[in-house]
Amino acid sequence: MTDPQPTAVRHFASDNYAGVHPEVLAAVAAANVGHVPAYGDDPWTERLQEVVRDQLGDGATAYPVINGTGANVVALQAMLPRWGAVVCTDVAHVNTDENGAPERVGGLKLLTVPAPDGRLTPELVARQARGFGDVHRAQPGVVSLTQATELGTVYTPDAVRELCDQAHALGMRVHMDGSRLANAAAHLDLPLRALTTDCGVDVLSLGGTKNGLLLGEAVVVLDPAAVDGVEYLRKADMQLASKMRFVSAQLVALYEGDLWLRSARRANAMAARLRAGLDALGLDITLPTEANGVFVRLPPQVAAELRRRWRFYDWDVSDGTVRLMCAFDTTEQDVDDLLEALRTAGA
Repeated sequence: MTDPQPTAVRHFASDNYAGVHPEVLAAVAAANVGHVPAYGDDPWTERLQEVVRDQLGDGATAYPVINGTGANVVALQAMLPRWGAVVCTDVAHVNTDENGAPERVGGLKLLTVPAPDGRLTPELVARQARGFGDVHRAQPGVVSLTQATELGTVYTPDAVRELCDQAHALGMRVHMDGSRLANAAAHLDLPLRALTTDCGVDVLSLGGTKNGLLLGEAVVVLDPAAVDGVEYLRKADMQLASKMRFVSAQLVALYEGDLWLRSARRANAMAARLRAGLDALGLDITLPTEANGVFVRLPPQVAAELRRRWRFYDWDVSDGTVRLMCAFDTTEQDVDDLLEALRTAGA
């Protein structure tokens, strides 16, 4: 059996395609010493609590999990009764890319609203935040917003605060899917808590994998009154890692200093460079470029030519829109090579 040969090409399909940041790998290696208690009773998970409190406030508690889908399902389950429902956009990751996990595993109802730029507004939330006390309708209990959104747009602190105020006034809670929270914070040049705790977010799914981790995310409870049974649900939902120190060590490496910010800034900067090059080519960019994704319409023959070398996602087959995603390890040369290929293909 031959060893798999890595490719030198960095693709633009997803920031999940990227490898592991060297500083994260070093943290995993450093944690690989001796025997320590399993399931989170280890020094790295203890240190993670301090790191999370430094970043998100004294009341924050982190529950490391294995992946983002697991983080979202555990968080939403813990926030809702069996009859509860979640208000989210039609393009939210929990709705479009988790294979029905909130419904299948969590037993939750998703109440979606159309959001052309991926962002909820109080007006959109109001379309589904209704029917309270109606036994015939799943009861809206959580507003879930994605930061940055699946369309690469970013909520400002004022926008998040407005949604939180509305939800809390209705007796609802707010969950943030923060798989790309670092990219949003880097775009706005704000600390993580300015987009979460300070705005009234109750529970956060804190991202890691898309920003350089091998695996791992965390459910971060910002308001303990917003959840019930997180520790039990994490086990029941198969998200309790036995050798949790290796998940926690990665999260500590990412968030203890500024690695999260450096990595996100790099990805965002490469997306901005790509956006500028596409603009110069006169291509139709369909959405704002605020984080690390660029959405652009490509002629079919041009897209086909690019696919000979790179992978990227078709976003809307009907009009040729594709998503080009940059990662923490995307280089200027990677971007310039793609732009040159577009020129050669006649874009």
